[in-house]
Amino acid sequence: MTKILAIETSCDETAAAIIEDGYKICSNVVASQIDIHRRYGGVFPEVASRQHILAIGTVIQDALVQAETDWDGLDAVAVTYGPGLAGSLLVGVNAAKGIALARNLPLIGVNHLEGHLYSNWLDHKHSGHPPRKKFPALCLLVSGGHTELVLIRHHGNYEILGRTIDDAAGEAFDKIARLLDVGFPGGPAIEQAAKDGNPNAYNFPQARLGGSYDFSFSGLKTAVLRVAQKYSNVDKLHTPADPRRSGSKMPVADIAASFQTAVVDVLVSKTKAAAEEHNVKEVLLAGGVSANSLLRNKMMSSLSQPVLAPPIWLCTDNAAMIGAAAYWRLQAGQTSGWELDVVANLPLVANSN
Repeated sequence: MTKILAIETSCDETAAAIIEDGYKICSNVVASQIDIHRRYGGVFPEVASRQHILAIGTVIQDALVQAETDWDGLDAVAVTYGPGLAGSLLVGVNAAKGIALARNLPLIGVNHLEGHLYSNWLDHKHSGHPPRKKFPALCLLVSGGHTELVLIRHHGNYEILGRTIDDAAGEAFDKIARLLDVGFPGGPAIEQAAKDGNPNAYNFPQARLGGSYDFSFSGLKTAVLRVAQKYSNVDKLHTPADPRRSGSKMPVADIAASFQTAVVDVLVSKTKAAAEEHNVKEVLLAGGVSANSLLRNKMMSSLSQPVLAPPIWLCTDNAAMIGAAAYWRLQAGQTSGWELDVVANLPLVANSN
């Protein structure tokens, strides 16, 4: 039995968890900053790092209490060291180093993106048994900062088949949500706004990029902006439209539904093609955008392979996924030294651009 204290502070969530044997969630505590950053329409880095400093001690202590364990019950300390906001990452890494040094425990640096992959293999149903892993697997990782198709041949063996060449899918959701003035974060706000809309009201473009597995959402965002301009004199994607400046009411629900459909259709079609070409045994969804119900439903109905998706509370940033990934690194003897530093733009694959 191996218990790992995991810490995650890559963006605006201060999180700590105790994970046993790489799959059992003994505790998973997350302190969210959404209400703080909502006024800015996005994450304010300096504010985020300061909030991590205020919350980190309490979050770690709560994780220990919920797991009904103490410092002596831990076998290792894991922490996200990238990618993410440098100031935020530093808070978590320094806390993890201090604990590991004081308790003479192994320190394990974990890539945040790798953590998202492992969110699918946590025992979130509390069955008491580790979820079965089938390799090779394909993961569509979609979040506010990343959109990647990852071929997983085995633990720690990854190949990036495709990635966004401009904005990530989650970033596109955030910008369109701000344009339509429907709220923050953009993903759930757009999904909510789209419920009463017609997904076929607008034929927004879907970039195919010559059959590659890369993604592009810049043309789609511009197309949505052009539609919004028919109802308002808004000129930038980060500026909320003001329908009061026009004589006609903007069809927010229809625009949101059509935009959401365009994003999901591209994500599903490229994932399906990659899964078939590489003959994978299962497909995984991960990252904040994987919480989108339309994406989940279309992926599961369109692919012949089994499709796994984490529960909603494991889609967004959390420390449980970091502990799950760390377990396999510990088993392989891959621990970190005290020189471990944060890497804001850390790629999942070392030779990845």
